[in-house]
This record gives sequence, structure tokens and C-alpha cells, in this order.
Amino acid sequence: MKIGIEGQRIFRTKKHGMDMVALELLKNLQKIDKKNEYFVFVKADEDKDCFKENENFKIIELEGGSYPQWEQFALPKAARKYGCDILHCTSNTAPINSKTPLVVTLHDIIYMESFPLFNNSFTWYQRLGNTYRRFVVPKIVKTASKIITVSKFEQKRINDFFGIKDNRLQTVYNGVGEHFQKIDDQNKLEEIRKKYKLPEKFLFFIGNTDPKKNTKGTLTAFSKYFRNTKKPIPLVMPDYDIGELKNILEDIGDKELLEHIHLTGYIVNTDLPAIYNLCSIFIYTSLRESFGIPMLEAMRCGTAVITSNTSSMPEVSGNAALIVDPHSPDEISKAITTIENDKNLRKKLIEEGFKNASKFSWKSMAEDVLKIYEEIYSENKKL
Repeated sequence: MKIGIEGQRIFRTKKHGMDMVALELLKNLQKIDKKNEYFVFVKADEDKDCFKENENFKIIELEGGSYPQWEQFALPKAARKYGCDILHCTSNTAPINSKTPLVVTLHDIIYMESFPLFNNSFTWYQRLGNTYRRFVVPKIVKTASKIITVSKFEQKRINDFFGIKDNRLQTVYNGVGEHFQKIDDQNKLEEIRKKYKLPEKFLFFIGNTDPKKNTKGTLTAFSKYFRNTKKPIPLVMPDYDIGELKNILEDIGDKELLEHIHLTGYIVNTDLPAIYNLCSIFIYTSLRESFGIPMLEAMRCGTAVITSNTSSMPEVSGNAALIVDPHSPDEISKAITTIENDKNLRKKLIEEGFKNASKFSWKSMAEDVLKIYEEIYSENKKL
């Protein structure tokens, strides 16, 4: 079986959610499958050491202009050229007119829930990307041989929205890297603390400009926590623009809070375990997530987690996080204080976190995806 996998952005230096999922899928398929032939279609970029070819995995660098041009023209042409029996597109979209049977990973359909081009909550880049998804996704949902999503919540959401009547839609849970673990080496921890100039104690929040991340609501909660706590600790945020931060703090009426927020810049994935180990609480109070890998990363590192009562987050966090209403800054603020003051609760969250995170692995994810490839190949051979 010849399998094409779209990994357009895996070589970029600043990888985020879907890029990391695609990369972990590739790495783990490479470990478990020595039989089938793989063609990994990418765009050239700087981080070429993150994934290497071997006997049955070939990396094909494709030119092709913008993302839509690359995906709609260069990618299906390459899949035909290399004789792929299956083309797996890993990041929500795929070629509309693919002659190769398609597997599509549909992480979420947030962009289908309101018209994105005129939604001022998004940047123009996000609006254009979401408009492209809004155009492409309904078409590929009709034609894909299999649609993979990442949680039961998102499966139901997709099913309800598109009315998929057959069994083409399937949940395959994401995993969590084994390098996320408790670190006892104090020298290693101090090395990372110095590298990112981290405070002695801190709260950790991964936010961005996407409205679903609830950055404004979480910072409002942090402001309340900071003003109402005798000995508050600062907040650390990675990869966030200081100009955007100043705008939010001005909106919530607390510009002075800036001096208590530490921006690290981009944190490479291999440094993240140490950050989770060093932080006091990990705050993951998104309004909507299709999965929520950072929760599991923090749990594997022995960190108490606060997360939301919306979308997939209760499903993925199990009973191992303190659940809050993300629309209530008061509730988020209270949760931070509660964990700080209740040692027994913190201990319970950490213990349950280890158990919950152990249920998810990238190897298991890759095994499930490989079964899907084999199922489609077998069905097509019968035709």
C-alpha cells in the first residue's frame, strides 16, 4: 500500500497544535509500520531535522505558492505522480478534486459556526484562513473516504452540522509526548528557568489571538486574582505579542498588570516539560477546544490543571482537573486561589492527572489511523 500524508507545515520552526499532531503521527507510523510505503508531502522550511526519511518513508518537498494553491493543485498532482492508494490530509482541509481516496483529519469546525470574514474577533490572516476552510470543508466532507476527528464531542458536533449518515466519521484521540514527565533534575529546571527568565513561582497560561482561547477572559480573571490575593504570583504566557497584551489590559482596565505578566516568546517543544514542572498551576480556560493536548502535557508533568466546562475539555481532562465556567472570570480567579490554598485538592488533582494522561498515547493514535488506511485499501481493492 502506498500512502501519501500531507505534512505541509511540519518543517516550520514555530510549530503549533495541528503541526505537532501531524508530526507525531508520522513519527509513530514510522515506528510501527515497516511494510507500507509512505510519501510525506511538505513545504520546504528550516526545521528539517524534526523528521527523517527511512526505507519506507520518503519526504517530497512541493512548491506551489500559497496554502490553497499548494493544497488544491500541487498536492493532488503529487499524490497521483507517486501512485498513492490513499492521501491523508492532516489539518482540516484537503483537495476538492482529488482522484486519490481521501482521509481527512477534521480537528474542529469552529469556522463553520459564524461567517469568519467579517468577524472582527479574528485577525485578517485568521479570517482568510477560516473563510477558505468554510468553502472547502463542506465539499470534502461529502467525498472523503474517511473523516477522522479527535474527540467524541467534536464527532457529535460535526455529525450534527453536516448530517453524516454513514460510518465515515470516526474519533481517534490525540496523544501526549513521552518526554512530558516529572523532572527531578534541579539543574535542568534551573537551566530552563534562566533561559526564559522565569519567576520563582508562576501561573502558566497558553493563550493567543484566537477568540476561542479566551485570553481576555483569563486575563480578567488574573487581574481579579492579583487584586484580591495577599501574595499573588505572576503569570507566564508564551509566544504572545506585547502590543496585543497591552490592548487587552487596556480593555479590561488594568494596564498596571503588565508588570506582573512575563512573556517568554516561543517555547520549543522540548523545553515545555520543564516549564510545566516549574509552574504552580496550568490554566487552560478556552471557550472551545476539539481536544486539548496541553492539559495532558501538564498532567504528565505533575501539574495541577484548571480547565473549562465546555466542548471537549471535560471529556479529555476526565476527573483530573478543576473545572470552571470559562465565561466567568470570578470562577477562574476563585479556582486559582482554591488550588493555592488547598494542599489536599492539589495533591488529588496531580495524582488523578497522572492516571488520566496515561490513557492517551501517540502510538495508540498511529495504530488506529493505520487500521483506517488498511480498511480503506481493502474496501477499494474489492471494487
